[in-house]
Amino acid sequence: MPRSLAFAALLLATTAASAQVQNTAPQPLPIEQTVPTARDVDYPGVIKLVVDATDIERAIFRVKETIPVAEAGRMTLLMPEWLPGNHAPRGQIEKLAGLKITAGGRVVRWTRDLVNPYAFHIDVPQGARQIDAEFEFLSATKPDQGRIVMTPAMLNLQWESVSLYPAGYFTRRIPIQATVKYPAGWSAASGLPSTKSGSTYAYQQTSYETLQDSPVFAGAHYKEWKLTDRVDLNVFADTPEELVATPEQIASHRRLAEQAVKLFGAQHYDRYEFLLAITDKMGGIGLEHHRSSENGVTPGYFTEWDKGPGRRNLLPHEMVHSWNGKYRRGADLFTPDFATPMRNSLLWVYEGQTQFWGYMLQARSGIVSKQDTLDMLASIGASLDNRPGREWRPVGDTVNDPIISARRPKGWVSWQRSEDYYNEGLLIWLEVDSMLRKQSGGRKSMDDFAKAFFGMNDGDWGVLPYTFEELVTTLNGVQPYDWASFLNTRLTELGERAPLAGFEANGYRIVYTEEPTAYLKTQEAGGTLDLTYSLGMAIGKEGKVSGVKWDGPAFGADIDVDTEIVAVNGAAYTPARLKAAVTANKGGRAPIKLTLKDGDGFREAVLDYRGGHRYPRLEKIGSGEAGLDRLLAAR
Repeated sequence: MPRSLAFAALLLATTAASAQVQNTAPQPLPIEQTVPTARDVDYPGVIKLVVDATDIERAIFRVKETIPVAEAGRMTLLMPEWLPGNHAPRGQIEKLAGLKITAGGRVVRWTRDLVNPYAFHIDVPQGARQIDAEFEFLSATKPDQGRIVMTPAMLNLQWESVSLYPAGYFTRRIPIQATVKYPAGWSAASGLPSTKSGSTYAYQQTSYETLQDSPVFAGAHYKEWKLTDRVDLNVFADTPEELVATPEQIASHRRLAEQAVKLFGAQHYDRYEFLLAITDKMGGIGLEHHRSSENGVTPGYFTEWDKGPGRRNLLPHEMVHSWNGKYRRGADLFTPDFATPMRNSLLWVYEGQTQFWGYMLQARSGIVSKQDTLDMLASIGASLDNRPGREWRPVGDTVNDPIISARRPKGWVSWQRSEDYYNEGLLIWLEVDSMLRKQSGGRKSMDDFAKAFFGMNDGDWGVLPYTFEELVTTLNGVQPYDWASFLNTRLTELGERAPLAGFEANGYRIVYTEEPTAYLKTQEAGGTLDLTYSLGMAIGKEGKVSGVKWDGPAFGADIDVDTEIVAVNGAAYTPARLKAAVTANKGGRAPIKLTLKDGDGFREAVLDYRGGHRYPRLEKIGSGEAGLDRLLAAR
């Protein structure tokens, strides 16, 4: 055979053999569920938890925990993972360090679960009646490590960070008694009662579920105001000067507590403690609990009251959660322990209606004026109405955002959307109010729904879950209508404008003017500039772009949130200079020339936007008292 033919035959044989060889294709190992499922039975014994919170310079919590055991053998300890109010797995397992477990003075080795890193397995030795666990919680010392919770002047103790609990039980059936040592001279406040001896607080024995729902604020500078016979305002600050409040400021907080009770008709707490930190050292927070709330604001809350509402919406929002979110919550959001995933399908009620009532109550109490509240609502409506992401993502899907995004910053919020169930939920409930008024001839409103849905069982601070069907049934009990179809449409519709009918049917409409509202002017006073409705971007301090509208003028100039505006028309950037440039180009007389910095590079861009300034505000339709006026009026 000629050499060339032999080579060809060999090549064909090799190719055929190769074609018969297949890549190795293994089967996956099954995932073994090794963490016991929670059962609704009593845990045998009371856990003793001792926390040393005195290492304020290094921000370290030191923990000793004694856990009774009934028998030898396999046991699993869990650190809380799925945290109520966070709507996602937010437990800071990475900050747990130095874990040591002993029984009778002998070390008991632990192994971490291969699937759930929040779970630690141990073998309890024969004869042991308890196990002892020791560890540290190394809280953040810089913001890039997480929220700062301990400073030389104050701390925020969240029990989920400093405790482990036995798997296999509903957390409401696990008894626990906690003791904490704070720095000398400090005061501490919590929704959980305690007795004080020196700098040590012994907290009332309770369930592990209730302990997690009863965080602590503590600090060197503290003042308490009694608001009602069941509600207290506990304020901690970086400096004592921030604790000076006028009688009228405190009176507005007192009216908040009173107006909330008038609205809902019952109180779902024995006592309620506002925990408020005025600080720029400890991280900000707004987190609801049944008998308290964690609230963090920057300095000036009392001392700069007249400069604008600032974050004064925070306390009304968080207090409403005692009724909506804690007592009443979506049935698929209630879980037996902190290892079971939460499902967020009804967050548009949990957060959206809380957002709605928070704004109504801030005006009813006077914590924020009616006009500032109207201006804030205008900004909310305009923001959602100018969000192109409505084209592809319905608001009902945004309830997944706490899990999807973990509340990390986004580059294109207007297109990606974010946790819009908060503010669009507000708009939906405002529209429900207008429809209740219309269908009932003005006899019914959201106030009637609030009493029907939240106003039972005064003093009960358990959990009364609800379903979508119960929500619809309650609405129909207030005023018959096809509420199921209406709500489902609002949650699933695409490509439509934001649901602004609640404004218009209740006597107001959103308009755009060249002059910002007083509320927006207070925002600009801090050095920021919101030109979303003109140039399609918002600018933070020092010219840093903080937001860009998808397909807006700035988007067309390749500007994003990493861009810095260095100069406007050849002169160094200032907010006033950029605003003047927008005015000057109205009608196209003077295109806006920007010098931009992206990373280490510089470039020029021209924005030929000609529409002048556009700032949202609410304009009254007609005269006389309208539905929104009645919603904002004190009871």
